[in-house]
Amino acid sequence: MTTLNPLHLLAAEQKSAEVTDWSARVSWVLGLIVFIAFVYWLMRQGWKWRARLQSGLPELATTPAGFADGERLLTLTGRYHASTTAGQWLDRIVAHGLGTRSRVELTLTAQGLDVVRPGAADFFVPAAALREARLDTALAGKVLPEGGLLVITWAHGDQLIDSGFRSDHAAEHQAWVDAVDHLTGSAGTNPTSTTEGTVR
Repeated sequence: MTTLNPLHLLAAEQKSAEVTDWSARVSWVLGLIVFIAFVYWLMRQGWKWRARLQSGLPELATTPAGFADGERLLTLTGRYHASTTAGQWLDRIVAHGLGTRSRVELTLTAQGLDVVRPGAADFFVPAAALREARLDTALAGKVLPEGGLLVITWAHGDQLIDSGFRSDHAAEHQAWVDAVDHLTGSAGTNPTSTTEGTVR
């Protein structure tokens, strides 16, 4: 009978397991959720603060009457990435919805550039406000392969703006650069990337 005691104790030890401390786990999960919510709140406050700083930016132009009747030079379907202060690829503009990424449909005519964004604010850039177009790799923190971003520079009020677009067919970008530069008379100026020497 005495020889069975060690076996009985060993079996009891093997069956026993550490009790999960659920209160500690729940506390960690709740703490993580609160931290994520706090970070999100900080980001939202930063967005609002930037929008207040840019409140002097004029309202965006809307598509003029009769625009659809004009001859279309080019159309593009893809994504709108962001707009920044021209030449400053990290200085995102958020006023008037320009900071919202979205799908986009671009139409270029002799009247200007029509930017239609499902789920975000549409806007129109008159031909007289267009300055140049170029291929780039990054804008507002978004980095893409070489030539993966079409950046169009335009004037709005007294500010120059870079707006970044990516076509569903990136091979179309060069045709847009040529067409915008021809329309603005800036062909042959060879605009350079604002991120050259910064992003590789």
